[in-house]
Amino acid sequence: MSKAVLITGGAKRIGKSIAEVLWTKGWNIILHYRSSSKDAMSLVNNFNSKRADSAFAIKADLDDPKEVEKLVTDTLKCYGSLDALINNASTFFPTPISEINDKNWEALINSNLKAPIFLIAGLADAIDKNKGNIINITDINVERGLANHSIYIAAKAGLDAITKVFARDLSPNIRVNAIAPGAILEPPGVSWTKEQKQKIIKKVPLKKMGDETDISNAVLFLIESDYVTGQIINVDGGKSII
Repeated sequence: MSKAVLITGGAKRIGKSIAEVLWTKGWNIILHYRSSSKDAMSLVNNFNSKRADSAFAIKADLDDPKEVEKLVTDTLKCYGSLDALINNASTFFPTPISEINDKNWEALINSNLKAPIFLIAGLADAIDKNKGNIINITDINVERGLANHSIYIAAKAGLDAITKVFARDLSPNIRVNAIAPGAILEPPGVSWTKEQKQKIIKKVPLKKMGDETDISNAVLFLIESDYVTGQIINVDGGKSII
């Protein structure tokens, strides 16, 4: 029987790449999305056309606690069990001091930290039965800060922290790790100029940008590594060592 994984924010970008890599390895995919229904259904239909009943799409707003709770319930209905959770969904925007308020706090904390915690809590028993994995997608900027992004960085720093806490709390049956991407993609809705990309690349020891497959391959590595837990792996071309 194929293993099953829930990938939050799985319809596009890094989440889509993770889904594609795991599907090619024989996994069944439960793909969460919030607003990208067209992309989600296209990906799921493509998977199912090649391997019947190998993918489901579930819509949920991670800002709404009731929808997070329903996502847990709906996930377990798909295949009756779960082997892995990838907390990939994220909200990203700047909050200079003048824009630090409750609305922005909720928007950034909910998807980046609160929802992952509650999904882990809700799905841990199912994952434990299969001696599975939880992988959180964080950010290398937690280590050095990111100007005008205090709430976002606080949320991702919290995600780093709970990775280590849950690695202890959920051992020995569940391995919990995190991946911190570096220069992989532009933020949603942003297009970097050639000059902007070159400026970023100059700060990367490997002198190139990564892409989505660098993250999805790291996910696959962690899933297949039975003696790795509580780790945060930087996938950043060496930027974090400078």
